[in-house]
Amino acid sequence: MLILDALLAKIASYNPQADLGMVGRAYEYSARVHEGQKRVSGEPYLTHPLAVADIIADMRLDVASVVTGLLHDTVEDTLATLDDIRENFGEEVAGLVDGVTKISRLESQSRAAAEAETLRKMFLASARDIRVLLVKLADRAHNVRTLHYLDESRRTRIAKETIELYAPLAHRMGVNWLKSEFEETGFATLWPDQCAEIREKLSLHRLEREGYIKEISGVLVKRLQEAGLQAEVQGRTKGAYSIFRKMTQQGLQHDEVYDVVAFRVLVDSDRECYDALGIVHGNWRPVPGRFRDYIALPKANRYQSLHSTVIGPYGERMEIQIRTHGMHRIADFGVAAHWKYKTEESEAESERFAWLKQILEWQQHFDDPQEFLTSLKDDLFAEEVVVFTPTGEKVLVRNGETVVDFAYRIHSEVGAHCAGARVNGKLVPLRYQPQQGDTVEVVTTEDARPAREWLKFVRTPRARARILASIRQEERDNAIALGSELLERDLARWDLDLAGLRSEGRMEGLSKEFNRKDEASFLEAIGYGRVTTRQVLAFLLPDENFEEGKGRRRFPRLFRLLDRGPKPMVMGENIDEALVRFGKCCQPLYGENIVGFITRGRGVTVHLSKCPRLVDTDPERLVAVHWRKGSKAMRLIRLEVTSRDRPALLANMGQAIASGGANIEAAHISTEDAKATNIFDVSLDSAAELARVVSNLRRIPGVKAVKRVFS
Repeated sequence: MLILDALLAKIASYNPQADLGMVGRAYEYSARVHEGQKRVSGEPYLTHPLAVADIIADMRLDVASVVTGLLHDTVEDTLATLDDIRENFGEEVAGLVDGVTKISRLESQSRAAAEAETLRKMFLASARDIRVLLVKLADRAHNVRTLHYLDESRRTRIAKETIELYAPLAHRMGVNWLKSEFEETGFATLWPDQCAEIREKLSLHRLEREGYIKEISGVLVKRLQEAGLQAEVQGRTKGAYSIFRKMTQQGLQHDEVYDVVAFRVLVDSDRECYDALGIVHGNWRPVPGRFRDYIALPKANRYQSLHSTVIGPYGERMEIQIRTHGMHRIADFGVAAHWKYKTEESEAESERFAWLKQILEWQQHFDDPQEFLTSLKDDLFAEEVVVFTPTGEKVLVRNGETVVDFAYRIHSEVGAHCAGARVNGKLVPLRYQPQQGDTVEVVTTEDARPAREWLKFVRTPRARARILASIRQEERDNAIALGSELLERDLARWDLDLAGLRSEGRMEGLSKEFNRKDEASFLEAIGYGRVTTRQVLAFLLPDENFEEGKGRRRFPRLFRLLDRGPKPMVMGENIDEALVRFGKCCQPLYGENIVGFITRGRGVTVHLSKCPRLVDTDPERLVAVHWRKGSKAMRLIRLEVTSRDRPALLANMGQAIASGGANIEAAHISTEDAKATNIFDVSLDSAAELARVVSNLRRIPGVKAVKRVFS
């Protein structure tokens, strides 16, 4: 009971009106249902929920959150049910416990899939009550503190997950003391040698660094007091993981990282923050480009502070943060420092959790929970930049997002009709990535539509999902229109039409016969070439001979003319009625492996099976095709030859191409530092001819590489 008494005293210290009796009942309930259970350390299992509740109290959260900490594993690991929790502790606590309870793993599910689905469930619960995430962070904190009891495999897995997901999540929640703990523990577990080396080097100069901190802090206090500012100055050594990350990102050695010490100035008001900044810059020269004003433009987690790097008294770089005491409390405790319970959400609260609402909106676009988890990690790790709309409204975007992503952030319709963008008044390409402080204006037009090309550069799941949906709908509409046109044309040869089939109720039967859910899907299948009009006619007119039938007799001249035309170069199942074209992006040659792609309702486009354009395509729209024997045709192929620059090299390459049976249509040569890059557009008619040309080029002395270039 001594530990429980300490917990109750901690709660009472910040919440004198707390219902401590409820906390005591939760402790007794948890002890009863977990009785006999042990942790890997050999301790009674109750030590874990008690420790989690204590961490929640460190965050100064309400009684319901502390009680949830005591009960958070009861439904998952004991015979207790949510109904039991609801009956004994009320709906509020039951909802929180449910939010942090893992989803039961099915036999068919992998561990990764089950964990990803649990995280998705937790985020959905957090939309209703953000305390779910805070309890989960506390749960992870105690698990991290006891990692050393686990075997190496589990220890590594949990540390990796902590540093990849929970540390950035704690950062987004603004609970920076937990973020630092997650990073330092994860670093020591995953990279023990590097961690030990950095900590050893830090300890070597500890006394010298402490003297430096004391000296600079005294100078800062004196300068601020001389200006009439009463301030608290704190100095600290950066964590080992922070130093390691800087070394890794910038390719530095430990002795090349100069700003391992940071100073924090705490004052009473916003105005005093800017006054203090002026005093700091007046005494030490600021480093250009290293000033950030997070007071005027807070981070998404409502973090506020002035950040500046200056050249210190000994020529070293010093990082200085300036904030009010209230800002400092929020910087350490984040959401927990100012969470208001049972009140309506204010505009500030709404903005504070905008990132969470965005994640929840994006998760709707993922059927696979592991895809959601991957996207979540990317989003949590991404740095944010502040940009503005033309009306001055602030928008937080991820670093690396494009103006198309920005347009979809504003509204789906803005993204769907995006035709261009102006940044700071100047037209920019759609792949432009807004920078800190940019004013971004999206130019829309009524007839603008999303292009497949956008999928190559957009970064957000929302934009990608909306673009794909729009493209697929447009292609479906085109396919339905083409299918209707093709069917009407061939029905007319047999004195039939769509209107008549509809009036007789036969279209419904056709849809069922070809396994389509409705008439639109049936016509779409015809437009895409998955169902041919010949198959439809065979079903409607089973006794007719379509090779010598009524339709052919009605149009003898037309069919004679058609028979004189060139035979198709490629063949494939169910594409005899479709228009076949060849992709200009890859220019497939006779003899190469090819695949058909059903495009925009216009038939089949033939691509090389390794064509880069097929990477982002819908696999369901790929059809098997093969070359008709002997169907060669001249195509323009681009070759890039990298070589050593030397006299007569161009003549040698021209001769090699000509002897391979090809003709050079265009050439571009560039040289730099004795290296030549040669681009040739050559006319070829088969894969065999291309192989001869490439082989001839590779045999030339000085040629280092020959590759085919796709547009």
